[in-house]
Amino acid sequence: MSTRGKALSVLGVSTLAFTVCFMAWMMFGVIGIPIKKTLGLSATEFGLLTATPVLTGSLVRVPLGLWTDRFGGRIVMFVTLLLCVLPIYLLSYATQYWHFLVLGLFLGLAGGSFSVGTPYVARWFPKSQQGFAMGVFGAGNSGAAVNKFVASALVVAFGWTMVPKVYAAVMLGTALIFWFGSHSDPAHLVQSKASLTEQLKQLKDPRVLKYCQYYSIVFGGYVGLSLWMVQYYVGEYGLDIRVAALLAACFSLPGGVLRAIGGYLSDKHGAHKVTWWVLWASWICLFILSYPQTDFSINTVNGVKTFHLGLNVYAFTALMFALGIAWAFGKASVFKYISDDYPTNIGAISGIVGLAGGMGGFILPIIFGVLLDMTGVRSSAFMFLYGVVWVSLIWMYRTEVRSRDVLGGEPQGALVGSRA
Repeated sequence: MSTRGKALSVLGVSTLAFTVCFMAWMMFGVIGIPIKKTLGLSATEFGLLTATPVLTGSLVRVPLGLWTDRFGGRIVMFVTLLLCVLPIYLLSYATQYWHFLVLGLFLGLAGGSFSVGTPYVARWFPKSQQGFAMGVFGAGNSGAAVNKFVASALVVAFGWTMVPKVYAAVMLGTALIFWFGSHSDPAHLVQSKASLTEQLKQLKDPRVLKYCQYYSIVFGGYVGLSLWMVQYYVGEYGLDIRVAALLAACFSLPGGVLRAIGGYLSDKHGAHKVTWWVLWASWICLFILSYPQTDFSINTVNGVKTFHLGLNVYAFTALMFALGIAWAFGKASVFKYISDDYPTNIGAISGIVGLAGGMGGFILPIIFGVLLDMTGVRSSAFMFLYGVVWVSLIWMYRTEVRSRDVLGGEPQGALVGSRA
C-alpha cells in the first residue's frame, strides 16, 4: 500500500475508533436519566454521575499523548480500546450510585483516545493538510450524537441495562477493525526522554495556557452540554426521552461532523481568524440562550396585562444547532494552533490542551447541577458559559486581535510570540 493509502486508512479507522469511544464516553447523558429516576438523584448528583467518565478521560490525556509520541499511536489506541470493554459491560450490573461512579472512572479511559489519535493521524499528512486531517478525526465527536440515537432507542426498547452490553460488543469489534486497518511508521516516533513533570512545564508557555482556555469552551462546553441537553429538554419542555435525544442531537451532530470543515478553514485562513469568529458566534448564541422563561405583568390603560417571554423548543434548538457549528469549527482551529506552533511536540501539547478541555467537560455538568439546585433556573447553565466566553474574548483581544488582521488580508497562521 502506498504512503497515501496508508494515511487514508489510518485516518478512517482512527476516526471510527474515536467515534465509538466518544459514544461510550457520553453514555451517561442518556442512560443517566432512568438511573436518576431509579436512584432519586438530585441535579448535582446527576451532574457528577455524567461527569465522572470525563474526569478520567481528561486526566489520562497527557500520559496517553506522551506514550503516543514514544510508542506510536497504533499500539496505544488498540490497548485503550480493549481496556474499555470490561468496565462498559459491567455497568449493566451496577445497582448503587457508587457503583456507577467507580465504573464511570474506568469507562472514562475512552475519552483519552483523542490525544492518541490526534498526533497519530497528523503525522501521516503534510503540514498543509494537518488541520483538515485532525478535523476529520475530530469529527468522531459526533459519537455524542450517535449515542443519543442508539442509547435512547435501546432504553425504550429493552431498558437502560442493554446499552452497556451493546456498547461493550461494539467497542471490542472496533478494536479489531482498528488493528487490522491501521499502520505504524517508526519515523513518526518522538524519542523524547522528558518526564511527565517536564512535559507539564509547557503550561508555563502563555500560548499553551491560552489554547487551554479556548479549548475548555469549544470542547469542554461541547461535552458538558452534550451530557446535559437530553435531561434539559425533558425538564424544560416536557418531552419524552426519544424526542429529547433527537433534538439534543441537533447540537451534538454538527458539533462533531463539521469539525473537518473547521480544519479546512483553519488551513486556509489561519487558526486565529477562525477562533476569533467562533468566540463571537458563541457569545451571541449564549446571550440569547441565557434568558430564562419569564412571565411579567404591565399596568396598561386597560388594566393589567401579562406577557410571556422565552424561547420555544424550535428557537432553542436552532440556537443550539448554530452553537454546535461554531464549536465544531473552534475545536479544529485550536488544534491548528498547536500543529503550527509545536510541530515536533504535538502529542504532549495536544494532551495538555485536551486535558484542559476535558476538565471543562467534567466540571461544567457539576456546575450546571449546582446552579440548577441553587436557583431553579435551567438557563443558568448558559449564563455561566456566557461569562466564560467573555473571558476568552477579552484575553484573545488583548493578546492577538490588536496586532492581527481578522477581517481580511492574507491568510494567517498560528500566533507566534503572542503577548500574553
